[in-house]
Amino acid sequence: MEIKHWRITEKEVGMRLDVFLAQAVNGLSRSAAARALQNQEVQVTGKQTLKSGLLLRGGDEISYIPAPPVSARAKAEPLPLTVLYQDDDIAVIDKPAGLVTHPATGHRDKTLVNALLYHLHDLSGVGGVLRPGIVHRLDKETSGLLLVAKNDRAHHVLTDRIQKREVERLYDAVVWGNVQDSSLTIDTQLGRDPIDRKRFAVVRSGGKRAITQVDVVRRFQEFSCLRIKLETGRTHQIRVHCRYMGTPVVGDRTYGKRGESSRLNKLALERPTRQLLHANQLRFYHPITEKKMEYTAPWPDDFKKFVQAIEKM
Repeated sequence: MEIKHWRITEKEVGMRLDVFLAQAVNGLSRSAAARALQNQEVQVTGKQTLKSGLLLRGGDEISYIPAPPVSARAKAEPLPLTVLYQDDDIAVIDKPAGLVTHPATGHRDKTLVNALLYHLHDLSGVGGVLRPGIVHRLDKETSGLLLVAKNDRAHHVLTDRIQKREVERLYDAVVWGNVQDSSLTIDTQLGRDPIDRKRFAVVRSGGKRAITQVDVVRRFQEFSCLRIKLETGRTHQIRVHCRYMGTPVVGDRTYGKRGESSRLNKLALERPTRQLLHANQLRFYHPITEKKMEYTAPWPDDFKKFVQAIEKM
């Protein structure tokens, strides 16, 4: 699709940006216009924007620069992959930090799915050609355990059990501050942040219910080590809930502590290159044999080194 440019006239002043794009580009719906904005394919007077509801002003210059078409099917790539367990139906993977779970805009290759397609065979196709075998996901900078379905029957069973909270997922996190209660449950609604649509936030209404159970494992001078159990699996759920508690995850560049770098410098601590969040344990019943399965992934080196450093403070 060709690049298009427009200058806003008096009759278009006050129109929503997504409405304007849907009218101006033949075959583009409002939902597709919203996706184009999220994919950073639209500029307003030379600046990229993600705000579908942006109200246009006289003289605004709109540019629509659609991303080039890409293959709709993920390709196999010989990336390193730690497979803790696999049989004909499932696999358990220890994902490193820095690896995106599945292809998406901006990450068409070098993802976990690309590695899975190389190392495993006959992955379930229920998730679609870009998400074969994926029944749940981890953020790019979160390390740890992922459960993968290798056939459609296993995929359907595991997806259903995750929705019914029958798959237990435990995470370890290092957060700023001290969580006062030794054990608590956070039960809120999560939705798009009304100010920054790329982020999520606790909202009063219109979101999706998110439940997180938190246990304090250790308290340090300015930090806490938490064991976290997900009851639901919303995008960025743990990170948003930790921020909501006032104890953001260390190293989180999206939801983290304001002035984190300077505070870590004063404490003579090196800032982590990612959020210190690790999917530590996975407990479930095998979707075909019904055998009880339990796996643990040790802390990665960066996580371990930071905890060792704050132990010495």
